[in-house]
Amino acid sequence: MGESIQNHWNTVYKTKSPEQVSWTQDVPQTSLEFIHSFNLLKSAKIVDIGGGDSKLVDYLLAEGFTDITVLDISIEALEKAKQRLGEKAANVKWIVSDVTEFHPEGAFDVWHDRATFHFLTTPEQIHSYIETASKSVNGYLTIGTFSDKGPDKCSGLPIKKYSEETLNNELQKDFNKIKCLTEDHITPFQTTQNFVFCSFKKVKA
Repeated sequence: MGESIQNHWNTVYKTKSPEQVSWTQDVPQTSLEFIHSFNLLKSAKIVDIGGGDSKLVDYLLAEGFTDITVLDISIEALEKAKQRLGEKAANVKWIVSDVTEFHPEGAFDVWHDRATFHFLTTPEQIHSYIETASKSVNGYLTIGTFSDKGPDKCSGLPIKKYSEETLNNELQKDFNKIKCLTEDHITPFQTTQNFVFCSFKKVKA
C-alpha cells in the first residue's frame, strides 16, 4: 500500500468535515438507482470500493441489505462511517486497503465504485484493479468516474478522465456494458464536477 497516498487520505478525513470535501453527497441517488436496477436479493454481496464515509452504506442497510463490505485506503474515513452508523456498523464488513492490493476472500454480486477508479493513473494500477474486479465479481459492476469534461485533479491529486467509450474499452474484456449516463455533481462549495456512470455485467466464463 502506498504509504504516502494512505497518509494523504487519512489526513483529509481526519482534518475535514463532509462539507469541506468535494465528493460529499447527502443522497447517493445515481448509485442507488444502478444498484436497484440489478434486481438483487437482500442477501446479495455488495462491496463499495473507496466507500470512505459515503452514506451509500446507510441507505443499503436501511433497505435491508445484509451483506455489505466497505473498502477504503483510509482508516480515518472508515472510522467516521462507523461512528455515524453506531450499532449498525457491526452489520458491515470494513476493510482498510488500497484497491490495487485488495485480495477478496470471496465473490461479490455487486462491485460499486464512485470516484476511486479515476485516481488510478498508471497502466499497472488500472490492470490490477480490473483483474481484481474480474476475479471477484460474479454479477454486476458499476463505476462512477470523472468524465472527459470533469476536473483534472481531485483533493490535490492527479486523476484520469474517461468517456463512456474509453471506460468501456478498459472493461469490455471481462464485462458487458449495460448502460451509461453522465451527470453533474454539485460539490458542497457549489462547484460542478461532471461524472460518467456506467453499469456492467460480468462475462460468464
